[in-house]
Parts: sequence; C-alpha cells; structure tokens
Amino acid sequence: MSVEVLNETDTKVDEFEFAQLGRFVLDSLNVHPQAELVISFVEPEAMAELHERFLDEPGPTDVMSFPMDELRPGADDQPGPPGILGDVVICPDVARAQAAELGHSLEDELLVLATHGILHLLGFDHADPAARVAMLGLQRKLVLAFIASK
Repeated sequence: MSVEVLNETDTKVDEFEFAQLGRFVLDSLNVHPQAELVISFVEPEAMAELHERFLDEPGPTDVMSFPMDELRPGADDQPGPPGILGDVVICPDVARAQAAELGHSLEDELLVLATHGILHLLGFDHADPAARVAMLGLQRKLVLAFIASK
C-alpha cells in the first residue's frame, strides 16, 4: 500500500504517523494492498483556491477529497480492486480553529480530518442523516482504533 504524505505548511505534522493512519484505515476497510493514496497539508490560500475552483465556495475549508479510480472497500474475504485511491487535502490552520472550538488537540483534529477524507475517497458521504450517522460512526471507530494501536 502506498501512502504519500506531503506537508506544504509551516505547521509541524508527523508525516510518518499520517502514512500509518492511511495504511491503517485502508487495511481496516480491506482496500487492495496496491492502492495508492496521497495526504497533503496546505496553507489556507491554497485550500481556498481548491475550495473555490472545485466546489465554487469561498475561502478555505478543513478537508477536501479528490478521488481517482473510485475504489471501494473490499469484503472481509476479498480486497477491492487495485488502483489510485486519490488525494486528501487538509488545511491545518482551519483544523486548528476547529480543534479549539471542540476542545481537543490539533493532532486529534488532523487525524479525524484525514480519516474523514479517506472515507470520502472510498465513497462514503454524509448527505443524508442515515449516511451521516454511518460515516461519522465509522470515522470515530477507525480513529479510536488507530490511536489505541499506537
């Protein structure tokens, strides 16, 4: 499994930890071991440009996902097909403000956002209430399991 982590910000990010997180989430969801994922951390200006260009929304956001091969989780006994999963882009400055509002650390918020972005790449969404409950429940389970595994 190939997980590349790029930090284009001044914020200190443990790139190894986020590569581990990516592998953990993909392994947990039986994604093919030859899948490829990129997690990038960007400044607010770069995130605002992506947000406006692709979602026609002003200003930076916390996380965006850019799927490539539309891979999906595999079954317990069989992984999904190989391919390029896509890119998760995270803005630590936006995450920092959210972490303060929610009363937890920036690192925890970044782990949640990275997991959230990966789930979007795998086809999960939160457009309706039932899907939201399912996605956020899975997200919480994965983040807590990853933290417990360290």
